[in-house]
Amino acid sequence: MDFTDDAFVLSARAHGDTGVVVELLTESYGRRAAYVAGGASRRMKPFLQAGARVTVDYKARTPDHLGSARLEPVGEGPSALFDDSLALTGLAAAAAVAQGALPEREPHPGAFLAFEALMGTFAIPDVWPAVFVRFEAGLLEDLGFGLDLSRCAVTGGMDDLIWVSPRTGRAVSSDAGAPFADKLLKLPPFLLGAQAGLNAGDVRDGLTLTGHFLEQFVFHPQNRPLPPARVWMLVRLANERWADQA
Repeated sequence: MDFTDDAFVLSARAHGDTGVVVELLTESYGRRAAYVAGGASRRMKPFLQAGARVTVDYKARTPDHLGSARLEPVGEGPSALFDDSLALTGLAAAAAVAQGALPEREPHPGAFLAFEALMGTFAIPDVWPAVFVRFEAGLLEDLGFGLDLSRCAVTGGMDDLIWVSPRTGRAVSSDAGAPFADKLLKLPPFLLGAQAGLNAGDVRDGLTLTGHFLEQFVFHPQNRPLPPARVWMLVRLANERWADQA
């Protein structure tokens, strides 16, 4: 089982005295774990950080065997974000969500592209939190649990969609959902189209929405909570971005 592919590092942990086991999100072969000889060296550590873009040469004796990998860095990677601790918190959360949600050895090119798009926005403080919501929504869709925001689940109408059913993931219009408002999830307008503006509270509502379905459909079936890195990101955003919002 040999291949060469583009990949992002999701995590790395020490293995033996000098090696590491790295979790990779590859473009064509999905999430892969691999042993990297010499990965604990000072030279290798900078491009074994979560979010680092690499080219991977992967080899394994069988499809189910832990493979070995040789990595070559591509671009500057997460070092460009070292002065922005909040962006680094978001990056760690994205890597943890991808690693926890995606099954190993199963191709998910859509998830790779969503992660790539998110990585390109972490240098823009006012943009990346909303893109993070879209990243999680795209991850749900790629896993087969996409939200249906095209029309109201009750009336079939396409106007004034402001809620989402927490059970089905389908949109609900303002009038149809009014009697059940306390049981429905808020639908931020920016998830309906690129033309919608971003209002106070929209990112918070979006992360609540995607977090609910990630927990319900992805992590709960694994008997696991949402990743602590994602929880910490929400705490940081609440303290630094949402403190003055109602």
